[in-house]
Amino acid sequence: MPSKQKEGVSKFYNEMFEALPSMAGKVVAITGCTTGLGLVTATACAQKGAGVVMLNRPSSRADNALATVQEAAAQSVSPDEMEAARERISFLACDLSSFASVRQAAASLRAMYGGPGMGIDVLCNNAGVMALDDMATEDGCDVQMQTNHLSHFLLTCEIMPLLEEAAKLRGDARIVNHSSMRRKGQKLQAEYLGKNGGSLGGNKGKCCQRVPFNGPNWQRYQQSKLANVVFTYALQDRLAKSGSKVKALVAHPGMADTNLQVTAQESGGMSSFLGKAWIISQSAHDGAMGILRCCCCPDVVQGGFYGPVSPLGFEMYGRAVEMPIEKLASDEDSKNMLWSESEKSVGTVFTL
Repeated sequence: MPSKQKEGVSKFYNEMFEALPSMAGKVVAITGCTTGLGLVTATACAQKGAGVVMLNRPSSRADNALATVQEAAAQSVSPDEMEAARERISFLACDLSSFASVRQAAASLRAMYGGPGMGIDVLCNNAGVMALDDMATEDGCDVQMQTNHLSHFLLTCEIMPLLEEAAKLRGDARIVNHSSMRRKGQKLQAEYLGKNGGSLGGNKGKCCQRVPFNGPNWQRYQQSKLANVVFTYALQDRLAKSGSKVKALVAHPGMADTNLQVTAQESGGMSSFLGKAWIISQSAHDGAMGILRCCCCPDVVQGGFYGPVSPLGFEMYGRAVEMPIEKLASDEDSKNMLWSESEKSVGTVFTL
């Protein structure tokens, strides 16, 4: 069993990075960026000139990630601009398993970027956990659904005025959600969005040695990743209806080699077969191309879904392309149910 993610070879990332536009003058807030896809995204945005707010739980890993991104920002400018570049990158404590922590982080963002002529240009809801035990958070929700969707729903709601301000000033702002190729499966069900943590199937179906993605821990993950897409479509509907210039977007990374897989294997949520199969996955840099395209590229469409699709239809690796509308995520019943159940769980009415 691996103890850390391997260093993969990037096939497409460098070409894409060179083509990304300047992000100078923009602010990107991103959750879950101590390692993996989030760290790649934060680093790339910093190198392109953006101010980056890294929303993570306090830890030595978060400190190291902050230093890494600050140094990447400094190395992308002339020597006399290095210190200012480092200062563009900041850390903000945010524990997505706690609604109170999310509200506190949102209040800090409003204090930092709520002044005239400011705002936040990109909110990248990247953080995620995978195949964890059937556990309730302090708020009573499933730990996977709260971390992967509900807290991002709340954070988006809490800083929506900052996104609207940036869109008004600069013509564009974005909310970028991060799904998974594991989103496919059962239709979204209300019970997974409610305060039912610890009573959603238990752990007896943990992934066995031969059957991949098996058991209730994976079912809970599937529901949370489907929720990311349903939320995007529901949010874009409401943004369009209100006449907002803010775009809701979603991406998936394919099969990318990150610490998310390592932790899933260590907790018993991923079989040894999949642990071996992960050697064919693409690098974290290539896996981040979907969210980077959503965060930075001018050609994205409102409500767009971006990720790799191979010529055979598999979603494991490749360049990030526009995906077709997901039937499982786009029906009105699912969108309305997700919105109402999410509001109940977070205790906030999200009105645009």
